[in-house]
Amino acid sequence: YGVVAYAVVQRTRELGIRMALGARAGQLMRMVLSHYLRLTAVGLGLGLGLAWGASRALSHLLNGVQPMDPLTYGLVVAVLGAVAFLAALLPARRAANVPPAVVLRAD
Repeated sequence: YGVVAYAVVQRTRELGIRMALGARAGQLMRMVLSHYLRLTAVGLGLGLGLAWGASRALSHLLNGVQPMDPLTYGLVVAVLGAVAFLAALLPARRAANVPPAVVLRAD
């Protein structure tokens, strides 16, 4: 959340200019959310691949546990995806609700 909030604050001027040129708050929120959710999807994909490889490599150390449990992997992806969505949603809403005049006057 902190990294996303800081990155959105760094883009506040850009978002203010977009609003001054006619972008709606919903469009800005979609833009910010899509950017960070794409990053999340890449991270989840890489993480699943690495977890799958590690579980296959370490399967001989597991006693009575399946190395590839689809329920566990699915729940982890769902929880991490939801947390990433909320972590991107809150800063995006805050940035989209700032009046463009305030942002442009700040510099």
